[in-house]
Amino acid sequence: MKNILIIGSTGQIGTELALTLRKIYPTVIAGYIPAAPPKGELLESGPSEIVDITNPDQIAEVVRRHKVDTIFNLAALLSAVAEAKPQLAWKIGLGGLFNVLEVAREEGCAVFTPSSIGSFGPETPHDKTPQDTIQRPKTMYGVTKVSGELLSDYYHKRFGVDTRSVRFPGLISNVAPPGGGTTDYAVDIYYAAVREGHFHCPLKPGTYMDMMYMPDALRACIELMEADPTKLIHRNSFNVTAMSFDPEEIANSIRAVIPSFTMEYELDPLRQGIADSWPNSLDDSCARAEWGWQPKYDLPSMTADMIETIRRRG
Repeated sequence: MKNILIIGSTGQIGTELALTLRKIYPTVIAGYIPAAPPKGELLESGPSEIVDITNPDQIAEVVRRHKVDTIFNLAALLSAVAEAKPQLAWKIGLGGLFNVLEVAREEGCAVFTPSSIGSFGPETPHDKTPQDTIQRPKTMYGVTKVSGELLSDYYHKRFGVDTRSVRFPGLISNVAPPGGGTTDYAVDIYYAAVREGHFHCPLKPGTYMDMMYMPDALRACIELMEADPTKLIHRNSFNVTAMSFDPEEIANSIRAVIPSFTMEYELDPLRQGIADSWPNSLDDSCARAEWGWQPKYDLPSMTADMIETIRRRG
């Protein structure tokens, strides 16, 4: 990777990925839509361009002008938002991905497009979900993710496009605010613990989902794109994980640092239904074997770092 374009750079993971990549590579373009322009360090630390994923000519023009060799396609609606706007979720998630892959085919770019644990469904084995297993999601978010995996694999096999991807679990960031994902309660709970000492949890006890701290997620993106392609048996997409917990366990980890923290349950049926259709835990042995994936954060170390960071920022 030398010249990189990030589409969706102002989203949940995009800003942090762009800032991390700019410390490593010479040119990282922050692609954005006018409704969500870059701000602060993202705006000041490198080039930015308007890149609407639904406009293939615009994507191609930016790629050619900046001699882009790698595209990180992060444009998507998150799970709960996608259920409210399924037509737009399809337009961005699948129509947008098709545009990116076509530009990559024509211009010789590698493409990273994250998938998700949402690509699985209720028929998928829920514990230690295998790398290769049934994927029959019941949400538009999941439908776009599993379709995106298949489309990316097709472009690799049919046209030789260097497509790569991971199935992200819930991502917990101490920088970006929640964006409407089912797993976002695991971000909200830390801010509530520090600022109010109490949290209203939208998911019921015993709802296990895989999670990952954002620094590990960023490493996963970069390490996969830097991996030796001859060792990749799977491309789209690799299971990756760092930890699996339910609301009670994350609350207990917070009480180890903030003993007075309290939590009560106010269930959100939409988010609970989505969460119940997702795996409890993933088997990421293929990622570990094929490109050396290894998380650095577990629940206690993530909790300590999140709380320290939130307190420091006030």
